[in-house]
Amino acid sequence: MSVHVLGVRHHGPGSARAVRAELERLRPDTILIEGPPEADALVRLAPDLEPPVALLAHVPGAPARAAFWPFAGFSPEWQAILYGTAAGIPVRFCDLPAAHTLADDRDDGEKSDMQADPIGSLAAAAGYDDPERWWEDVVEHRDDPPFDAVAEAMAAVREGYEPDEREARREAYMRKTLRAALKQGHTRIAVICGAWHVPALTGPLPSAAADNAALRGLPKVKAELTWVPWTYGRLASRSGYGAGITSPGWYHHLFTAPDRPVERWLAAAAAVLRDEGLAVSSAHVIESVRLAGSLAALRGRPLAGLGEVTEAARAVLCEGDDLAVELIQRRMVVGDRLGHVSDGTPMVPLQRDLRDEQRRLKLKPEALDREIDLDLRKPLDLDRSHLLHRLRLLGVDWGTPGQARGKGTFRETWTLRWRPEHDLALIEHAALGTTVVAAAARRAGDLAGAQAAALADLTSLVEQCLLADLPQALPEVLAALSAKAALDTDVTHLMAALPAMVRAHRYGDVRGTSAEGLAVIVRSMLDRIRVGLPVAVTGLDDDAAADVLNHVDAVHAAVALLSESPADADVPAEGGAAQRDRWLATLRGISDRPDLHGLIEGRLTRILLDSGELDDAGDRMSRAMSRGQTPARAAAWVEGFLAGGGLLLVHDPRLLGLVDGWLTGLSGDQFTDVLPLLRRTFGSFAAPERRAVGERLRSPGRTKEWGTQDVDERRAAAAAATVLSIIGRAGGKAGG
Repeated sequence: MSVHVLGVRHHGPGSARAVRAELERLRPDTILIEGPPEADALVRLAPDLEPPVALLAHVPGAPARAAFWPFAGFSPEWQAILYGTAAGIPVRFCDLPAAHTLADDRDDGEKSDMQADPIGSLAAAAGYDDPERWWEDVVEHRDDPPFDAVAEAMAAVREGYEPDEREARREAYMRKTLRAALKQGHTRIAVICGAWHVPALTGPLPSAAADNAALRGLPKVKAELTWVPWTYGRLASRSGYGAGITSPGWYHHLFTAPDRPVERWLAAAAAVLRDEGLAVSSAHVIESVRLAGSLAALRGRPLAGLGEVTEAARAVLCEGDDLAVELIQRRMVVGDRLGHVSDGTPMVPLQRDLRDEQRRLKLKPEALDREIDLDLRKPLDLDRSHLLHRLRLLGVDWGTPGQARGKGTFRETWTLRWRPEHDLALIEHAALGTTVVAAAARRAGDLAGAQAAALADLTSLVEQCLLADLPQALPEVLAALSAKAALDTDVTHLMAALPAMVRAHRYGDVRGTSAEGLAVIVRSMLDRIRVGLPVAVTGLDDDAAADVLNHVDAVHAAVALLSESPADADVPAEGGAAQRDRWLATLRGISDRPDLHGLIEGRLTRILLDSGELDDAGDRMSRAMSRGQTPARAAAWVEGFLAGGGLLLVHDPRLLGLVDGWLTGLSGDQFTDVLPLLRRTFGSFAAPERRAVGERLRSPGRTKEWGTQDVDERRAAAAAATVLSIIGRAGGKAGG
């Protein structure tokens, strides 16, 4: 009877090779691996999976309680699993069950491995300031890692160390599983675990009674497990084993390169740079290999590591270009590898719930674009809309909203197309909830709680919550919005945020959803916009004026939508019509100011004219294009005035005459100066509008319509004689 405990570094390529070789030498009759024992039944699926993959454990109905155990091809645990399944021997997990770890409220959703840093202690003792480099030199760059030496070193580091309660329970369960394997008659047992745990599984061990006492009374929940695809990017950013590796692509290369890993790596880096159009020759590769080797020798390393090859690539292949180095970092050091699971793998609960919803709502996923029209007055279509909006919150753009046919707010048009990456998005959000509605609500709450969330982002989030029918998320989102709006003193931020709020209020009413408190926020924001707008339009340059103008147009459209709210809706303040009147009064007060930018003055004039608030638009245009104004300001005024469309010039001959007369009166240099503005203005007109304006200008009798009629000398002779006689008598009196 023998027990062999192989201490490894999780996701270490040297450890993975050594474990595989040691297992082939030992030929054990059972293998125990650090991990949740509920996954024992999933081990048989491993040969059909393509790493990186991860074990996902979750508590149904509790989206915050989930944990991942990732595996890469270079993970020692994965190589042990593959060996055991190929050899036909039992492979079991021996860590604390997920049912207990997920019941621990202190768990952060990621399975940590240790509280101390044993690698750091050993590295410091060896004179290394970088623990990763020490481990690579001592273990990863060797084909035969010294398991006995590692165990001895860990025992020395742990001397006098008292594990905390959680870690003590984990190690107690490992020993319990080991005793159970011995009791079952296994005589050659191999245990694969983190090097830190080796002393807890060897030497003098606590009694079985002591371990059972430590495990007695643990909280327990129902946990479900499955395999899910993983990525090297996520392996670098978060690891269920707490390994914290930052270079999975490099480790993959070390594990898979049959020989000459430095040469192969730098040759691959050169190929990446060539794909981006950078000139890298074979001579560059040869010189970079030499430099990497020289750096390793100077530093006393047995083999050039990632630091040396990166410095060599920077100096030789990239010629000091940090962007090129970043490209190698992204493409190779981390990598973009995505794992795959087999068809027989249990689905993530979020996927299962979506499949159930698809069946219930009769929405079949298809690879080709399919357009559907939804009538929100029908319960089935309303539920379909809710589902599609919830998925968009989760980053699953299965449906893309389009322009609805007709003007009714109860209609939506969607283009559906299912893509393989949608499954990955669902899996990545699996920890948010086991159902689409729960995951979307949690996602909305997370977005609302983000410190960097802008006011416009929060208002858009309110709208999304209403469209997705997530009343459970609205209180948190509205609270964040109210707090943000109260502290934001920039009126342009308020103007950018208001349209989405008004849409949310209006369409929430149409859909029968409720957002208590939304009306109060809309009223407050609109009041603050009216107060702050006169200051916001003062002293603007061209770019700032254009930006403010976009906000004014958006707020004006929102106020118009607010005024169209149903009579029984919870319209803010006195009502939508009253809000519109107050908004227009604000614009009217601003429009008479002489210090406005021409673009803004012209646009405000057009808004007030279209709203029936002005009867002197012609006089205002005449003043704006008088000789006292610079051509640039006059052109900006015209651009703002005509931003609402060119049909006004077709139907109002006087305004068209004013524009035509102003243009024809410009000098050649002046016309050249204002031509970009004019081109932008008239280029924004629809083709039929431009054609109609051109026809009006080309019309032979156009001057008759502009107040300067053609002269018929015969008919005018009598009038002219009368005028001349009057002048003559007047002149005679004057002469007398």
